[in-house]
Amino acid sequence: MEIILRQENKNDFESVFHLIEKAFEKEEYSDHKEQFLVERLRNSEAFIPELSIVAEIDNEIVGHILFTKLQIKNESQIFPSLALAPVSVLPEFQGKEIGSKLILHGHEIAKRLGYKSVILLGHQDYYPRFGYELCEKYNIKMPFNVPAENCMVIALAEDGLKGVSGEVVYPKAFFE
Repeated sequence: MEIILRQENKNDFESVFHLIEKAFEKEEYSDHKEQFLVERLRNSEAFIPELSIVAEIDNEIVGHILFTKLQIKNESQIFPSLALAPVSVLPEFQGKEIGSKLILHGHEIAKRLGYKSVILLGHQDYYPRFGYELCEKYNIKMPFNVPAENCMVIALAEDGLKGVSGEVVYPKAFFE
């Protein structure tokens, strides 16, 4: 089973929409609207085409990941960062390392593009295996009330989080 990872293009949009819908269909901690979030983010200033990535097997899109721009802001400084949301894999392909491959590939591209960190809201048992740590360790706060164990950050570069603290500022597309 060969998995091809590549940048998403316009011809993928409909497949990706249905893939995300299916991937989150049975997720209990979901508003089941992730596919609409991806559409809004694609049309926002936060969108980075190289960081909208699909996974293909036999010319079928089976996974997708999206990293978009966000900021961490305190009284005196603004730090550019990325949001990882969402990562989606078709249910019948889950548990086959496709999500892992998408995350690691996305980290590599983000690093090449000069990004130093990624923030996410996610499962506390899944993301630490990729190096994600709790945001609170760095005094990084979410702009809404969520359990601390689900708010995570990773430094993509050595010292990528050095001196970084403040509140996460998500693009407004996340709240529309």
